[in-house]
Amino acid sequence: MPAFPSATSAPHHHDTLVPQRGLRRRALTTAALLLGGASATGLAWAQGSAPAFPSKPVTVVTAFAVGSGPDAVLRLVANKLSVAWKQSVTVDNRPGGGGFIAIEAARRGAPDGHTLLQLDSEHLSALPHLYKQRNFQTLQVFDPVAPLFRTPFLVAVPTQSPWKNMGDLIAAAKKGQGAVSYGSWGVGSPGHLGGEWLDLVDGTQMTHVPFREVSQLFTSVANGDPAWSLASIPSSQGIYKAGKIRYLAVAGPRRIAQLPDVPTLAEAGGPAQVDVNSFVSLLAVKGVPAPVRAQIHADVLKVLQEPEVREKFNTFAFEPLSWSVEEIQRQAGVKSEQYKLLIQKANISLE
Repeated sequence: MPAFPSATSAPHHHDTLVPQRGLRRRALTTAALLLGGASATGLAWAQGSAPAFPSKPVTVVTAFAVGSGPDAVLRLVANKLSVAWKQSVTVDNRPGGGGFIAIEAARRGAPDGHTLLQLDSEHLSALPHLYKQRNFQTLQVFDPVAPLFRTPFLVAVPTQSPWKNMGDLIAAAKKGQGAVSYGSWGVGSPGHLGGEWLDLVDGTQMTHVPFREVSQLFTSVANGDPAWSLASIPSSQGIYKAGKIRYLAVAGPRRIAQLPDVPTLAEAGGPAQVDVNSFVSLLAVKGVPAPVRAQIHADVLKVLQEPEVREKFNTFAFEPLSWSVEEIQRQAGVKSEQYKLLIQKANISLE
C-alpha cells in the first residue's frame, strides 16, 4: 500500500513549493466536495428518497395469456401509465407453468421498479400450498406495489341442464356422490378450489375435471360434460351470448350489475358463506426503494379512476380496487388460510 506523503517529503526548492501547495488545496477541496455529495446522497437514501422514476422503459410481465380479460385491462393501464411516466410500458405475456414462468422472468429484473409482475390472488396465496416441495413463498420474493381489480365468478351450466338453481345442483351431487362433475381451467385455480369449497360446505363429493384451455372448458360445459363450472364474464361471455350456457348463480354474496337477473348463491339455494372471487395486483421484486413503490401505487390508482379505464373494467365485471399494499397483503393472507384448508382437504399436490 503506498505511503501517504509526510512533512519530510516536501520539495526543497522554493520555486516549486507554492504550486504544490495550490494543487494540494484544490485536491482537498475536491475531495471534500465529493465526500459531502456522497454524504448527502447517503442521507437522502436513508430518508427514503430515490432517483426519479421511471428513468427508462418499464416492462410488466404477466402470467395471463394474450386476449384474456386480465391482459386486456393491463394493456389499457400500461398505455395510460406510459403517458403519465413519459416512458414506454410494455406488457410481456408469460402464461403457463402455474404462474412460475412469469414469476421467474420477473424475478430476474433489477430491483428498481422498471420490471413489474401481474399476478392473481391464487399465485400469491395458493402456490405455496400447491407446490410445497419448491418451498416458494410468492410474497417473500415480491412486494405488492398496486392493486388492479377483483373479479367475481358465476356457476355455469349447459342451456339444456335440468337444474334450475343451486338447490337442484347440490341435491344431484348429494344423490350420487362423485357422479356430478365440474370443470376448471387448471388444478389449484379459483374454478377448482371454488368447487372444493362447495363440496366442503355442502358435504358433497363432486368430480373435478381440469382443462388446459379455457375455450375447451366452456365448449365442453355447453355439451354437458362436465356438468357445470365456475366462470368469469370475460372467459365465458362468448359462449353465453351464443346461448349455449346459462348462469345459475353468482358465486358470492352480491349480484353483479352486468347480469342483474342472476341470483346470488344464497338466493339460488346454495351456501351463503361461499364467496369465490380472485383479485389481481402488480408486484415488484423485493429491494425496490420505498419511494418508487409508493409512486407506482399512487400512479396506478390515478389511472384506475379514469373513465375509460373504469368503463373497460365494467365490461368484464372487474371491480377496480383502491387497496393499500398492506390491504393486498392482508387479503392474500386470508385467502392463503382458506386455500390451505381446501388443498389439504382435497389432498392436492403439484410439483
